Amino acid sequence: MVKDLTQGKPLKVLLIFCIPLLISSIFQQLYNMVDSIIAGKVLGEAALAAVGASYPITMIFTAIALGCNLGCSVIISKLFGERNYTDMKSGVNTILISVAVLGVLLTGIGIGLGSPIMRLLKTPNDIMADSLVYLYIYIGGFLFVLMYNVATGIFSALGDSRTPLYFLVSSSLVNIGLDLLFTMVIPMGVAGLAWATFITQGIAGVLCIVTLIFRLRKIKGEGKPVWFSPLLLKQMLYVAIPSVLQQSFVSVGNLVIQSIINGYGSSVLAGYIAAVKLNTFVITTITTVAGGLSAFAAQNLGAGKIRRVLHGSGIALLMAMVFIIPFSILFSVIPETMLKLFLEESSALSVSTGTRFLIIVSPFYAVISVKLMLDSVLRGAQSMLSFMVATFADLLIRVIMCYILDPVLGVEGIWWSWPIGWVAATLISVGLFAPGKWYKSLRAQHLFPALQKDNATADTNEREAETKTE
Repeated sequence: MVKDLTQGKPLKVLLIFCIPLLISSIFQQLYNMVDSIIAGKVLGEAALAAVGASYPITMIFTAIALGCNLGCSVIISKLFGERNYTDMKSGVNTILISVAVLGVLLTGIGIGLGSPIMRLLKTPNDIMADSLVYLYIYIGGFLFVLMYNVATGIFSALGDSRTPLYFLVSSSLVNIGLDLLFTMVIPMGVAGLAWATFITQGIAGVLCIVTLIFRLRKIKGEGKPVWFSPLLLKQMLYVAIPSVLQQSFVSVGNLVIQSIINGYGSSVLAGYIAAVKLNTFVITTITTVAGGLSAFAAQNLGAGKIRRVLHGSGIALLMAMVFIIPFSILFSVIPETMLKLFLEESSALSVSTGTRFLIIVSPFYAVISVKLMLDSVLRGAQSMLSFMVATFADLLIRVIMCYILDPVLGVEGIWWSWPIGWVAATLISVGLFAPGKWYKSLRAQHLFPALQKDNATADTNEREAETKTE
């Protein structure tokens, strides 16, 4: 179902649109969560550390996929909001061809550089072999991950957040079954976890692309779309490259941080991996709401409705807060219980490591939620310089603080780099988002034709349109 996000009450529209995205994000997180849970409980602490050791590298690939998702969805949302269906279809064709080529290239690069990077990260020798097996199988299926994420971004741009959810829920359940089959029935060890993920993500990716193609055929445009448009590719790269860099640089920052943590041994690494899985679950879910807000902002800016974008931003932030507050409480009050999902039979050092991470970081989820929502509107508005500044500030501050605090406070100093970086970067995002910093200048640009009118007239027409709709 294709949905116009420029019509209807923003609260209702965002709820209906974002709730399937949230459920989808939760199930997508289950891919990695289940791997780690089974690794820790069925295969042992060493297996959990092995799966986690490759995590920063796999996250770079996932970050590229998410960046492509967010980048292409902004342009497709804009064209959909302008009712320019022919160029929208041309854009989808261009995206699919481009990411197919990109996926093949990155797979080759990942397989070639995987082992040297793992050694550069000082991965403990006792888990190196299993870590490389898991990494190579994951990279082998990266094309499926990339195609699935891009298709999901296009569905979201069209206002359809339900279709990819159906595929993801089904494949997540299959993944759990295959994880258990390949570890408890067929003793394949860590490789079994990787193959289960490969198979299920492949199925989800193929089905999602096929369904998208059939869905687009039902949308009629005034002209015939082209198979590849260099102009549209340039527009998408303008948004996609900063989005990819944002996601990738954050992952690279985490990779640098883990290289420090690896020096503390596999037990500390296992505790960190368990805690960071829980942390990533929350942050990724908030990011999903932010992605939905980007699509909402892009469609409404395409239709010339700035006030509606600002209204929707507040609603999206409220949605994120409702989600994160329970997790902030759980991670602060009963962190050991949450960590037992992964570390039931592990050492006291692993548990204490994960506990301190959660207690230090979780109270600041509300802060990072503010930053992510503001950044998502900047991305939807294609204000990419501001978006990149806001993003890289968080990464740079966190990495610097790790190197400063680690010699002073030990591994706990690394945990404090998260909230310090979040607070500082959020203040920067607030300054960049402040009225006059981004949306007023859009009226003088050519990115959103519907905004090329007198300010007072535009605001008056927007109020009248919203009044009629509501």
